[in-house]
Amino acid sequence: MTDKAPLALIVDDEDDIRLLIEMTLNREGVDCRCAADIARAQQLIESGEHFDFCLTDMRLPDGDGLDLLDWIKKRQPDLPVAVITAYGHMEAAVRALKAGAFDFVSKPIELDVLRRLTRDALRAGRYRSETTASTVPQQADSPTQDEKDHSPLIGQSAPMQQLRQQIARVARSQAPVFIFGESGTGKELVARQIHAQSARRDGPFVPVNCGAIPAELLESELFGHKKGAFTGASAESPGLFKTASGGTLFLDEIAELPLSMQVKLLRAIQERRVRPVGATQEIPVDVRIVSASHQDLAAAVEAGRFRHDLYYRINVIELTVPPLRERLDDLPQLARHILAKLATRENMPTRRLSTAALHALSEYSFPGNVRELENILERALALSEDEVIGPELLALNGIPLQPKVNEHRMTSSLPQSAGTSEHSQPLNDEKARVIDALEATRWNRTEAAKRLGMTLRQLRYRLAKWGIE
Repeated sequence: MTDKAPLALIVDDEDDIRLLIEMTLNREGVDCRCAADIARAQQLIESGEHFDFCLTDMRLPDGDGLDLLDWIKKRQPDLPVAVITAYGHMEAAVRALKAGAFDFVSKPIELDVLRRLTRDALRAGRYRSETTASTVPQQADSPTQDEKDHSPLIGQSAPMQQLRQQIARVARSQAPVFIFGESGTGKELVARQIHAQSARRDGPFVPVNCGAIPAELLESELFGHKKGAFTGASAESPGLFKTASGGTLFLDEIAELPLSMQVKLLRAIQERRVRPVGATQEIPVDVRIVSASHQDLAAAVEAGRFRHDLYYRINVIELTVPPLRERLDDLPQLARHILAKLATRENMPTRRLSTAALHALSEYSFPGNVRELENILERALALSEDEVIGPELLALNGIPLQPKVNEHRMTSSLPQSAGTSEHSQPLNDEKARVIDALEATRWNRTEAAKRLGMTLRQLRYRLAKWGIE
């Protein structure tokens, strides 16, 4: 006995398009039911047949494709629904993705794109069914104990639980996702979780830091190049878009892209094609775009540093990763996890924090977020000789970690002697000025250097000299 073939619902008022789609999907082993309008599509869905995928035109005789999408989502939220848009109507495609569509395909329909979309949708549908079946005993969106113990997103605070629920939802579609969060909050971990829970989880996850690649090499790195395309191009390179084929391309610090590169990236995302440097033909690419930045992209658009059309295209779904100061309830669990990981890596006995050390950490604002917490604990572990780490081993920027205190409490607690002033801190004036600039710019070193009137190299030299990471 063979497995039952997947069943797709095709909704379009043009006979030739319905026939083309049906013939294409039949060759892929997919059975089809066809409808020319919303009313007939609703009848087929309510007939009791189990559909694995729905593809609907945006313009139908008795309504909009988004109306049908909304109707289906209320009744069968796990059914992947893709939409057909007119050529060049990216606004309609983005509207559909924001409304919960799995993906879109533009007219005239390219058969390779249609086949890929269908395969992805069927994989997504099967994954949702498997996930639902395996978690029936659990409450909706509640993590299992195994997930709590092994998820890279540590913490059970309300912000983290909400973030995990959002990740589970956005992983169901192919829509581009933008992740906003301060430096050190774990934006790449979030991107990896979106990929791991998606239908593309068996494909590659390819991260790239847009701010770390020289501007003149960006096009070649992203789109690839032909041998001899430029000086030093001794071999052909596929580029990161092609490397990520079938999976997810994570564009970290996307706000750092030069405007000239933003134009080319927009075209690649919209057309789903790239042209390697030195090539005469474009090649199709099959990637899901997840991007991230610690900068406010809307503000960058207003300032003219980021293209509005690219912002509109990548920011279909936005997730915000909470800073550590907004989820301090997770500190004990985070600290245990980090200390255990460090002890394993360094082949050392596991250490734990004393109550006083945990209290000191809970009073600190963590401008560097989880990354800064890891640095603090790594240093404390290296200096510790006992099983318990006390507050005296916790340090920030090379000095003992001090709790947050307001100015009134701090000044009133100091001895009122001639040698005491509000500036008698372990940091000298320059060091304090640098740290203030870094905190004001959320530890964006490039922006902090500008505010301080020094080059990025000069700032890096000072930070290295002071032992600040």
